[in-house]
Amino acid sequence: MMATCCVQPIDIVKVRLQVRGEAGIKNLSPFDVAKEIRADGGIRGFYKGLDSALVRQMTYTTTRFGVYLNVTQYMQKNLPEGQKTISFGQKCLASLFAGACGAFVGNPADLALIRMQTDKTLPKDQRRNYRNVGDAFTRIVREEGVTSLFKGVGPTMVRAMALNLGMLGPYDQCKEVMSKVFGQSKATNLSASMCAGFLAAFLSLPFDNVKTKVQRMKQLPDGTYPYKGMIDCAKKTVLKEGPLGFYTGFPTYMMRIAPHSMLVLLIGDVLKSVLYAK
Repeated sequence: MMATCCVQPIDIVKVRLQVRGEAGIKNLSPFDVAKEIRADGGIRGFYKGLDSALVRQMTYTTTRFGVYLNVTQYMQKNLPEGQKTISFGQKCLASLFAGACGAFVGNPADLALIRMQTDKTLPKDQRRNYRNVGDAFTRIVREEGVTSLFKGVGPTMVRAMALNLGMLGPYDQCKEVMSKVFGQSKATNLSASMCAGFLAAFLSLPFDNVKTKVQRMKQLPDGTYPYKGMIDCAKKTVLKEGPLGFYTGFPTYMMRIAPHSMLVLLIGDVLKSVLYAK
């Protein structure tokens, strides 16, 4: 939650860039988007949907970190004879499983966040105008049904698995390898978190792009939706924007994911050192 408060302005710019790419708009400058957000809503415009973002972290990140920590601890306690620590492959499997669990639990808040961040991009008569995350949950259930809270859960889970694959396992592995060479220090942890932040951003952006498009879509006049699901969305993205369309706004996404991942990992280490202090 602390990390999210720091990067929320970058996140809303990233989402708006993805919406522009979907609409075929060629001007994809994050600075122009930032100017538009400020002109439209002032500084508060950069924190649209912050309550949803915080609820998302309370559910999604709490779950994925808790699951990853418990799974790796279980693996460590049940190592085959002769193996001293869990392997990188085992860490990756734990990362994937934790990401899927966290994304499923956090999808309702993620859905509300995407809709609140992109509401201004819709025509006035199509805007949802959610007042806050509680209002978003209530109206989604009332207007679309309870199951709609899990709209886009497929791409959300895949995106989280990709992000976790580049973040949690590699972070622990980098720390382990670098500590043997440079010793255990804050600099070692910082360097490991930078590597994990880059990998997390690179692996997860294509899935984040699809997730954003699926979660923000509205019904067409004929009652159908623009995308049938994540596979259909991915196909249409390639046809309309080309393969690089999946990486629309990558510099901005990198500036959002990498610092967020670094802050989460480093703050997490501090909290664990306090909680497990003897």
